[in-house]
Amino acid sequence: MATNPQQKKYTIAVVDDEPSIRDLLTASLHFSGFDVITASNGKDAVAVIEKNHPDLIILDVMLPDIDGFTVTSKVRAHGVQAPILFLTARDDTQDKVMGLTVGGDDYVTKPFSLEEVIARIRAILRRTHQQKDDNPVIRIADLDINEDSHDVTRHGKLIDLSPTEYKLLRYLMDNKGRVLSKAQILDHVWQYDWGGDAAIVESYISYLRKKIDDVTYRDEDGTEKKVVPLIQTKRGIGYMIREPRQ
Repeated sequence: MATNPQQKKYTIAVVDDEPSIRDLLTASLHFSGFDVITASNGKDAVAVIEKNHPDLIILDVMLPDIDGFTVTSKVRAHGVQAPILFLTARDDTQDKVMGLTVGGDDYVTKPFSLEEVIARIRAILRRTHQQKDDNPVIRIADLDINEDSHDVTRHGKLIDLSPTEYKLLRYLMDNKGRVLSKAQILDHVWQYDWGGDAAIVESYISYLRKKIDDVTYRDEDGTEKKVVPLIQTKRGIGYMIREPRQ
């Protein structure tokens, strides 16, 4: 079975000299289940990275002392193999080529979408950690998502989900055992902050429950049974998905 990258507590290093960007990325990464360490310049970045050995590095190209490419060369020379996602203010082909040449893995151009950065991080972690057996299936109890085909099954039965329902389910599964607020779900699934009624989240959670948790099957002796509900509501807080309690 595949290991979902979010089941391991990954540490991300955020290196940027702009406090607002560092704070924004740090908050978003924490919300997405990552641990975060930060640095505001190249010299500190090298020290922090070599000391903490993060699983991935978000690295601004334009730093006040040494640039991100030089930081990359220095940490690579000291054996740091963590993937690097460059942040660049210039949509410049030469910068992108240079970044990949010195050992970077991907880049995002400022201004960027937090959704895009998180998606890139997860894609890089899946690719670099290889999920060991190269199996694209993420599983919680008898609920499976195949990341390659986007097929969803519950106790072996194929579940038909809309693209939004799939994205919501995937977000819940990425954060298994963790309560997600309506605001977090709106920001991730709908990619914007919902300033008014958040009933859309309640509606889609209801849709998911009907499809995911209202599934019946027959056991070996032919008795009809219902699957154990996985999606839970924490009143006044939000929603979560987790393994059934024994």
